[in-house]
Amino acid sequence: MSVSEGDRQTDLLVLGGGPGGYSAAFAAAAKGITTTIVEADPVLGGVCLNRGCIPSKTLLAMTELLAAARNGESMGLEFSPPKINLQKVNEYKAKVVEKLNRALAATAKKLGVQIVNERVEFDSSTRVVSVADRGGSIEFERAVIAAGSRPLQLPAFQLNSPRILDSSSALQLERIPQNALVIGGGYIGLELGSVMCGFGAEVTVVEMLDRLVTGCDHDLAKPLLKRLGKEFAQVCLETRVTAMREVDQGIEVTFEGRQTPKRTVFDQVLVAVGRRPNSDALNLQAAGVKLDDRGFIKVDGYMRTSVPHIYAIGDIVGNPMLAHKAAAEARIVARVLAGEDITFSPRCIPSVVFTDPELAWVGLTEEQATASGVPVEIRKMQWVACGRAAAVGRTEGITKMIFEPGSGRVLGAGIVGIHAGEMISEAALAIETGATAEDLARTIHPHPTIAEVMSEVAEMI
Repeated sequence: MSVSEGDRQTDLLVLGGGPGGYSAAFAAAAKGITTTIVEADPVLGGVCLNRGCIPSKTLLAMTELLAAARNGESMGLEFSPPKINLQKVNEYKAKVVEKLNRALAATAKKLGVQIVNERVEFDSSTRVVSVADRGGSIEFERAVIAAGSRPLQLPAFQLNSPRILDSSSALQLERIPQNALVIGGGYIGLELGSVMCGFGAEVTVVEMLDRLVTGCDHDLAKPLLKRLGKEFAQVCLETRVTAMREVDQGIEVTFEGRQTPKRTVFDQVLVAVGRRPNSDALNLQAAGVKLDDRGFIKVDGYMRTSVPHIYAIGDIVGNPMLAHKAAAEARIVARVLAGEDITFSPRCIPSVVFTDPELAWVGLTEEQATASGVPVEIRKMQWVACGRAAAVGRTEGITKMIFEPGSGRVLGAGIVGIHAGEMISEAALAIETGATAEDLARTIHPHPTIAEVMSEVAEMI
């Protein structure tokens, strides 16, 4: 459907069809609100489904299989070297995405949500118009802005070369590079660097800070750094890129810092230095929607913008830029639109880095507690004595928990190791419900599992 088919009207207009946008639209429509989604892509899902989370996790699942085959030799299992068929790899990845696209389209149809596949911008606080054809418009009573974000581009890295990749183009596997440079040691750079490495590329990572993955405690990141230090060609901390230029052999890069890479010419370069909100593409000033000094939309606890009938959710309102945060905000907005007096006020939002090993954390970290002077009790356990971890040969993991002194209430947790992302939800639930160390310790966990380490850590209190 196109805006240019004529002027349209809707009760609720949702700008953006990603996890935040479609979650808000579906939840609102289920409550009887007439809803229209405007999404420039021909399908729903946004960056997360089509060019981000799902494609990257699909490729990471493949590299996990490759790693398991290599590690099998230590268990007495020998495999022939695997052959990677990029055409079939891309076909499988596309099938995963298409299946989820179809599921979203079916849900929209079932709920009666109208979908307009076009780029629009505001021309008032109650109307958007087509960017391509200003003759078409949609008038609305209420709106939810869920327009997301895009990779941050720095002037020094803007070469017009197919060898320069961002988080979206890196997922379009046309070939496997012989060697690659990843600029940025955050979760995007490490995950995509792991994909390249898993498929056979020699990968070098440079990070300006003195650590990988900001946000979690340093002791939890150490096992990841140790493993990546073995898998990658180099991990260079406190190092930055000062210049790049294209040469016949690839991209020539100039570095400065504590540990400059041995290699200076790379087959491909992935720039993963962050993301910026798409607020500059919507003509928000025409609607009267106010931004902060970094371009994020200002919202209150109800997710309302400076214009009371216009709401905003997801990446465009600020960190953390996570799909599950956007979806949670979306569900709150739908309830607010339906007349409920409820605000978005979670006690915690979990974060996961889907590397090998995975790194996950939620709630208060030890470093945050130290910086803010909050008294805490900290307990952690390495997985060396965990039967399940020993059986699968992955005892490098750590489970760490942070408790309130006296009450034993769970304030935070971090896990590094295989399947950490699957296990962190127990800690998130504990924090949200005000559970204590005794609650976790008295909860019978199945044996042998790695998850039971959490109850054993709680027993320490």
